[in-house]
Amino acid sequence: MIFQHALRRELISTAGAVFTTLSTITITVMLIKILGQAAGGQIASQDVIALIGFQSLNYLPILLILTGYISVLLVVTRSYQDSEMVVWFASGQSLVRWIKPVLWFGFPVSVLTGVLSFVATPWANNQIAQYRERFETHEDISKVTPGKFQESTATNRIFFVEEIFGDRTKVKNVFVNTQQDGKNSIVVAKEGMLELDKNGNKFMILQKGRRYDAMEAQNEFWIMEFERYGVLVSSSSRAINGDKSPRALPIADLLKNPNNFNMGELLWRVSLPFMTLCLMLLAIPLSFVNPRVGRSASLMIALLLYVVYGNVINIFQAGVVQQRWSFGLGWWPMHLAVVVIISLLFLWRLKVNSRYHPLVMWSAVKHARLAKTKKSAAA
Repeated sequence: MIFQHALRRELISTAGAVFTTLSTITITVMLIKILGQAAGGQIASQDVIALIGFQSLNYLPILLILTGYISVLLVVTRSYQDSEMVVWFASGQSLVRWIKPVLWFGFPVSVLTGVLSFVATPWANNQIAQYRERFETHEDISKVTPGKFQESTATNRIFFVEEIFGDRTKVKNVFVNTQQDGKNSIVVAKEGMLELDKNGNKFMILQKGRRYDAMEAQNEFWIMEFERYGVLVSSSSRAINGDKSPRALPIADLLKNPNNFNMGELLWRVSLPFMTLCLMLLAIPLSFVNPRVGRSASLMIALLLYVVYGNVINIFQAGVVQQRWSFGLGWWPMHLAVVVIISLLFLWRLKVNSRYHPLVMWSAVKHARLAKTKKSAAA
């Protein structure tokens, strides 16, 4: 009992340090990437913090899986390096006794991973898609810096505004140059504002201005004065309804429409909680190290197995998406293979004096049969 309490405390403290390290690295990388996208005009600068939060939720299940796996590896490896396992085995204890406290530590992590993969991650992906789509189809004028010429997203229109005020939907002293189908149009207006019609189409309404049209092929030039002039900025966007890809759909929608793409996404979400528990159990026999040699080799093997495990899940997911096999046949074989590997590694690491070792168990069965035979003969 004392051993289990001590091991749980060590696992929790190690997991806290590992998770802090992994999350710091992940958030730093995401921050650099998202800030680069904001600087390049791919996302709105005011959306940076929100996108970092949504991306963090997106990566959180993987971070939890790695946290549990690495924590068990570090704790058991330290026990080998400090010769605590030598004392453990000399006392007649088995490596199997480590399973219960590791499962006690890993089960809540697995449940949290499942909740995140089934609920939080789809919602975060949907929010990310909405932010990006809203920015991509956002009115070109809202992306313009006052006092600076700037090209539109479609690259066929140049904007210049002297001032933006209000909620960034109203502008003063507007210049718009559009080139399309051999026609060059220049619109100059004193004021402008953005409007959205009932169909979701976005217009920039200019007031009190002029329009100059030049037909290069026909050498024609037209001038038109207007009191009110509408420019279509963008058509209705799917940003209003968000992303409808499988990664952003809740579990109910995946089950409601069980096509191959949705079933592939469901396989990935179902696999994450199983992957969490399997990797923690796999870490127990993989953590064996010789104190005189070091632990680099075992850690490299453990890291390689994690990469292989994740890639095999991706292969099965791709197989379901490509309809090479069904979801019922695709979600369990890789986990069963890992369970078999865990069992074999435990049998390999068990000491001969352990009552769980195959030779000891077989010897006990033989002695029981022999005793039964002698008892029958005596009767």
